[in-house]
Amino acid sequence: MAQQINHHYVDVTMLMEQHKNQFTKSEYKLYNYITENAENIVYQSLTEMANACQVGEATVLRFCRKLGYKGYQEFKLSLARELSNHEKNGNGGTYIDKVKNNMIQAVEDTYELADDEQLQQAIKQIMHARDVVVYGVSSSGIAGLDMQNRLMRIGMNIETITDSHNQVIRSNSVDDQTVIIAISLTGSTKDIIDAVSTGKDNGATIIAITNYAESPLTRYADIALPTSAKENPLDSGSLVSKISQLFVIDLLCTGITRQSYEQAKRNKEQVAATISDKLY
Repeated sequence: MAQQINHHYVDVTMLMEQHKNQFTKSEYKLYNYITENAENIVYQSLTEMANACQVGEATVLRFCRKLGYKGYQEFKLSLARELSNHEKNGNGGTYIDKVKNNMIQAVEDTYELADDEQLQQAIKQIMHARDVVVYGVSSSGIAGLDMQNRLMRIGMNIETITDSHNQVIRSNSVDDQTVIIAISLTGSTKDIIDAVSTGKDNGATIIAITNYAESPLTRYADIALPTSAKENPLDSGSLVSKISQLFVIDLLCTGITRQSYEQAKRNKEQVAATISDKLY
């Protein structure tokens, strides 16, 4: 096995060429796919890449380790650095244009993926649950806190947990009257998967909000609501990814409000009156 590489910039293309004569038949599939689809791979999950190459996930991991990477995520990070280095002198609009266009594209792409039937099922499950628990870490946790704020204002019993240890602890006290909403861009965050797995074993209904239809998270999901925001590993936690999550959250919250309009209206008015006392 190759020695693990340092974390500084390493040319993935060069590494592949150096190890090319050691590749198995399956690894040649990966080599050819990476060579032809490098710009897309930085946005793909391990499962998606394995399926695209018609190989097992273990084969992808062995390939990455043969090149000296600890795993798939480190491989993607190195590839993203290489692409960024090649593009840094490229043409295009200003960064202001890029950010605007990326946000618009994220919303439009997520809109195209929206499945009304899945949304309605999710809304029904949330409305009839005794407890609604939202899990998210890092930037996905911020989106989860926004959802908590929205639904608390219309009187729903909801809590958002962003600490990974507390997520697992909370999953041990859920039951079939609980809905867990797991927010994860990659659908591969181990802490979220562990908590969701425990919650599923205890009877909770799992709603996943994720960018990847083929991911460990969606395997546990009863309902999967897709987002669409390309997040380069170098830009992890960007606002663009949260925009797509907040769009789906807005669809859920608006749908819930519409179906319980009078009660939601009363709660909103009560909350507004309470908050007004906090203002000068």
